[in-house]
Amino acid sequence: MDLMEAMKERHSVRQYTDQTLDEEVIRLLTEEIDACNQESGLHIQLVKNEPKAFDGFMAHYGKFSGVTNYIAMVGKKGPALEETCGYYGERLVLKAQQLGLNTCWVAMTYSKVKSAYSVDAGEKLCIVISLGYGKNQGVPHKSKSVDQVAKADGPMPDWFRSGVEASLLAPTAMNQQKYQFTLNGKIVSARAGMGFYSKIDLGIVKYHFELGAGCENFSWI
Repeated sequence: MDLMEAMKERHSVRQYTDQTLDEEVIRLLTEEIDACNQESGLHIQLVKNEPKAFDGFMAHYGKFSGVTNYIAMVGKKGPALEETCGYYGERLVLKAQQLGLNTCWVAMTYSKVKSAYSVDAGEKLCIVISLGYGKNQGVPHKSKSVDQVAKADGPMPDWFRSGVEASLLAPTAMNQQKYQFTLNGKIVSARAGMGFYSKIDLGIVKYHFELGAGCENFSWI
């Protein structure tokens, strides 16, 4: 499937089978992680066969089961870390979807297993993404309308509307969709609203927007 199809097919999945990750899938996902790290300066790591992070009370409270693989979104501390993790993490989420895997962004309901990944001096673990073969494919989330999350200085061009529609397919914390896109000419601004993990959400929706709108059609401000 292409990225637009992956975007439409991807839904958050919390229950996974015990099927081992395919070696070719691991290779391709690792290649994409390496490319994201090279491009972003992040320290993203794939954690495999590690059941402890999702074996505690909070994980069970969050209805997670069978999670033994996840992506640790690690990077240097700073004001841009959360948005950057959202942007590149969602790139990996859609790559995983293309590879036949299921995923879920996980902010609170997991335990930190420090031996499973490395956090260097000046870095922090921002968030993790559960990964594996889902027992189901998840379900679509309720969504706001284009006009609720975007405004333009005139009639909305098709590319801008397509970008906003793509952003509405993105996962956000507790499905809040607290963000706003504004168009002025061919300049687009994206602003995070108030709420939990809104900066991570902003990175996620900006990646979706770029895929839907086409980067050749606009510039970010």
